[in-house]
Amino acid sequence: MVRLLAIAAGLASLVMATVLHALKQDTRRIEAQVQSIEHANDKAESDIAGLKAERAWLGRPDRIDRLAREQGLEPIRPEQYGRLGNGR
Repeated sequence: MVRLLAIAAGLASLVMATVLHALKQDTRRIEAQVQSIEHANDKAESDIAGLKAERAWLGRPDRIDRLAREQGLEPIRPEQYGRLGNGR
């Protein structure tokens, strides 16, 4: 009887060790996925910050004014405004 109990305990230990090893491997795989996602998130945030800075630089009024004048455009004149309600 003691021998049967010892064999059962040994088999249970072996099964538990196998399950524990599988859980450890799954945990490592999930940690690697999380790190990959965090890295992608950090890169995306960095890209967004760079694009915001570039948008701010490209949208500077003095820069746009200079480019518009180079294209022959000029500021709107008061007579170019229309009035609502008089058929225009």
